[in-house]
Amino acid sequence: MKTVLFALLDQWADWEAAYLASAIRMLGQNAFICQTVSVTPAPVRSIGGLLAVPDFDLQTAPSDYQALILVGGMSWREETARQLAPLVHQCLGGGKLLGAICDAAGFLGTLGVLNTVRHTANDLGDLKAWAGAAYTGEPNFLPQQAVSDGGIVTANGTAALEFAREVLLALQVAPEPKITEWYDFHKKGYYGAPLPQDATSWEEVV
Repeated sequence: MKTVLFALLDQWADWEAAYLASAIRMLGQNAFICQTVSVTPAPVRSIGGLLAVPDFDLQTAPSDYQALILVGGMSWREETARQLAPLVHQCLGGGKLLGAICDAAGFLGTLGVLNTVRHTANDLGDLKAWAGAAYTGEPNFLPQQAVSDGGIVTANGTAALEFAREVLLALQVAPEPKITEWYDFHKKGYYGAPLPQDATSWEEVV
C-alpha cells in the first residue's frame, strides 16, 4: 500500500482533511493508506472537537510515503509548528508530493518553499506579512481556490474539495474522469450531478 501522511496540529481543521482522506480510500480502492503524524505522540483535538491519536510523531514518522499533507487549523503560527519544517524539507528532498491548505499553506511560505512554484493561500497580504523576507514568491501567487505546481499543492481554507481534487490528480489515485466525477458530485450536490457509477462499491472499501 502507498502511504499518505496527514500532519495534524492541535486545533486542526476537520473539513480540510475529510474529503481528501475519504476520497483516497474510496477512489484508490485500497491501494493507499492514510495515516497521521504530529509533533508528539499526544492526541490532537480538531476545531470541531474530534480527538485524533497520531499514528506517528516526528521521531517515528516513516520515510517511505507518497505524500505529506499539512492540514490547516489554528496552530500553524505557533512555535510548535516550526518543528515540522524538517519533515517538509525531507518530503521535498525525496521528490514526494507536498500538500498544504489554509494556514498550513501560509506556513510553507515562511519556509521559503513557495517562492519558485505557482501557489495560493488564504490571502496574499497576510502571507507576505507573516512570512516576511522568507517569501519572495508574489509573482507566482494565484488568487485561486487550489493550485498544483512542481509537486506542491496549495489551497485556501474554503477549498477543501478543490484541494482534494488536485491532490488526487497529482497522486493519480484514480483515472482523471473518475476524480472529476467524484468532485462534481460533491461540489454540485446529489441533485446537481450524476451519481458516480461505482459509488455503490465504495462501501466495500470502507
